[in-house]
Amino acid sequence: MSSETRINERIRVPEVRLVGPNGEQVGIVRIEDALRLAQEADLDLVEVAPQARPPVAKLMDFGKFKYESAQKARESRRNQQLTVIKEQKLRPKIDQHDYETKKGHVSRFLAAGNKVKVTIMFRGREQSRPELGFRLLQKLADDVTELGFVESSPKQDGRNMIMVLAPHKNVKPKAVKAEPAPEA
Repeated sequence: MSSETRINERIRVPEVRLVGPNGEQVGIVRIEDALRLAQEADLDLVEVAPQARPPVAKLMDFGKFKYESAQKARESRRNQQLTVIKEQKLRPKIDQHDYETKKGHVSRFLAAGNKVKVTIMFRGREQSRPELGFRLLQKLADDVTELGFVESSPKQDGRNMIMVLAPHKNVKPKAVKAEPAPEA
């Protein structure tokens, strides 16, 4: 079964349920009569519901129909939001300066409108102290609360603890500036 819409002579059934150009029901007519009506009205006979018994066909300007459906598809694509999830990995015994650097990365990601998955990796004996990782994630969430909120609270996942931060809805994403390349 082809996904392409069949029009005019490509409709190969003995009879169709015909819908007029203004949406009025004409009824079940032979395909020859439907094609003649379409030709008299200077329109196309377009099969709109091929799976129905008998198939439903409508009298319309097919070129205009294709143009309008392409415009609707383009408009719906324009309104879509592309969500990107960035990841930041930490360790429970992180130094203050390293923490500030990682926090800066998370802030930059949230300001750009991206979600951030923060992962704390536990190794060895650190696994017996998950509360250290939980406190670190809570501290990070509190530090970036003006840029985003906790979308999924910290969860232990084997050796890792994961939390997802999402940007606030009312904050517009900032454009990322491209740094000029150093001249050689």
